[in-house]
Amino acid sequence: MTQAAFQIWRGTAAGGKFLNYKTEISEGMVVLDAVHKVQAEQAPDLAVRWNCKAGKCGSCSAEINGKPRLMCMTRLNELPLERPVVVEPMKSFPLIRDLVTDVSWNYRVKQQIKKFKPRPPDAEDGTWRMYQEDVDRVQEFRKCIECFLCQNVCHVLREHQLHDQFIGPRFFVHVAALEMHPLDTERRTEELKTANGIGYCNITKCCTKVCPENITITDNAIIPLKERVVDEFYDPIRRLFARFRS
Repeated sequence: MTQAAFQIWRGTAAGGKFLNYKTEISEGMVVLDAVHKVQAEQAPDLAVRWNCKAGKCGSCSAEINGKPRLMCMTRLNELPLERPVVVEPMKSFPLIRDLVTDVSWNYRVKQQIKKFKPRPPDAEDGTWRMYQEDVDRVQEFRKCIECFLCQNVCHVLREHQLHDQFIGPRFFVHVAALEMHPLDTERRTEELKTANGIGYCNITKCCTKVCPENITITDNAIIPLKERVVDEFYDPIRRLFARFRS
């Protein structure tokens, strides 16, 4: 076994600081293993959220050496251990304690998005028919584990704190999964333009880079949604026809 140094953020919303720890590590350990070892041997009051330890629940999101990552999927042998490994909480959400943040805002946002509204079944046999390629198109978005790393790295939420005006990349993925579903008939472009604030996204692709499920958030979800908003509200030909219809 070898020793590794860690700087772990300790404190609450009222204030805190990084504390230094050293612990033994072994082959195959991930950052979450080391944090648990520190918790067990040196800091029993260290607050850390986790669940599956398999990269599927999204609970152990944090910032490791300044990059939003899942602690359970970040192997220590991939990090430069000649200097301390810095572990701190996500920045886009209110701090509860130590490495735990309050992500409840995300669930309130999800409740506000219009639900799936299927078209009536085919008259011939009472079933819904669709093409396989249409099904495949939205399957990518179903992989989201709601770790909220994309929300954390998004500058609109992280730097500008526009939580009341912008739903963030995770929920643009959710809206895209609904909008692109071959059976859905609900209209969400008005909300995308106004309440959801899709215009604030300047497609830096930072959300795509941090996604542990490798969802192509920007290219496959956000840009197509932006195009739908532009087509409906800013296309001059459509606006002309709409004026004649009215």
